[in-house]
Amino acid sequence: MTRIAVVAGASGFVGGVLVRALAEDGFEVRTIGRSGSAHWGDPASVARAIEGADLLINLAGTSVNRRYSDANRNEILRSRVDTTRALREAVATADQPPRVWMNASTATIYRHSTDHPQTESTGELGTGFSVDVARTWEREFFAGDLPGTRRIALRMAIVLGDGPATNLLFRLARLGVGGPQIDGWWFDHRRYRGIGPDPSGDGRAPHHRTRGRQRFSWIHIDDVIGAIRFLRDRDDLDGPVNLAARATSDNTTLMATLRRIVRAPIGLPAWRWMLEPAMWVLRTEPELVLKSRWVVPERLEAAGYRFVWPELEPALRDVADR
Repeated sequence: MTRIAVVAGASGFVGGVLVRALAEDGFEVRTIGRSGSAHWGDPASVARAIEGADLLINLAGTSVNRRYSDANRNEILRSRVDTTRALREAVATADQPPRVWMNASTATIYRHSTDHPQTESTGELGTGFSVDVARTWEREFFAGDLPGTRRIALRMAIVLGDGPATNLLFRLARLGVGGPQIDGWWFDHRRYRGIGPDPSGDGRAPHHRTRGRQRFSWIHIDDVIGAIRFLRDRDDLDGPVNLAARATSDNTTLMATLRRIVRAPIGLPAWRWMLEPAMWVLRTEPELVLKSRWVVPERLEAAGYRFVWPELEPALRDVADR
């Protein structure tokens, strides 16, 4: 019999690649989104979509690549928690629930780290808006008892591929402003204050004098798909799983690698006092490039997953060639 996979939030960069990969694997792929035969405004259609499915993968959530206004902050949280709750309620009442449910999460759940890497077993959760979004999202995902369904939270690092984050980095390098992004002083603001049922932190925006050495955790899109297939096909892994290559870089090395790939002769550095007004114009946040994310794939490696792209420069060159 044809196996059924359900992908929620399939319209994004990762979702589009995933749908094609699952179809290549022989799955009948059903999607859930803002419109179509199964959509969030119709709980009955969501329940029909997941009934009898072998695999459920939820990638739904509005992009974080935007300014953290109050309205955007609330929508970033709501779009993740509400869709996850809708799926959990559908799984709980299904006659034939999915065997495995993977829900997107983020490596940003860990604290700003420059001293040692963060793993699933020893990692320390951070504080503030982005961390609270991730904590609340995962709490909703793992709530309740779903005895027939194995649940895995995919704590994804920055995904390298034809997506907005990678395209922005290449564009900066080509324009000659691909130097390191350097944290430092800026006026206090409260856009990064905590959110959700138990907001964390003191409400102030953090500043870290990393001098462009903030860590950069990443994963190639091929390994996102490979890891999902790997987790799908075995039954001994559940809970949070870090999706990140072990070869974590830092911001200075990342930008130097990008300049080398695009053959940019110069790359002007950008201090926080330059980034803040520039990000205001671009309607996004400096946190996306200034937070030090040092995450390693402890559970994937222990289980025997072999990365297709374990090193940064070959991974970036492959993306550029594509």
